Amino acid sequence: MLPALAVCLLIAGQIVLAGYGLWTSATAARAGARAAYVGGDAEAAARSAVPTHWRDRLTVRDGESLSVAVHSLGLVPGAGAVALRAGAGIDPQARPDG
Repeated sequence: MLPALAVCLLIAGQIVLAGYGLWTSATAARAGARAAYVGGDAEAAARSAVPTHWRDRLTVRDGESLSVAVHSLGLVPGAGAVALRAGAGIDPQARPDG
């Protein structure tokens, strides 16, 4: 029973880390897109939006829209890091309704 509980806890922990990585990459992509929209440094803005311990695991690609990938930590020894990607862009022609 105890080994099954340990496996369940590892799986749950990995899901939590993956969710946090997705949330972090989306936040970084939005920050980078906003910086690019106003003429700032998109990569620096994306990196500053990520906790310091994840900055070395961050990949930023700036094209038509900004793409950010965070390479998530793995709880299972020997398992590779998973790249969690998010993208963001701001359409300068779009206007809010109102």
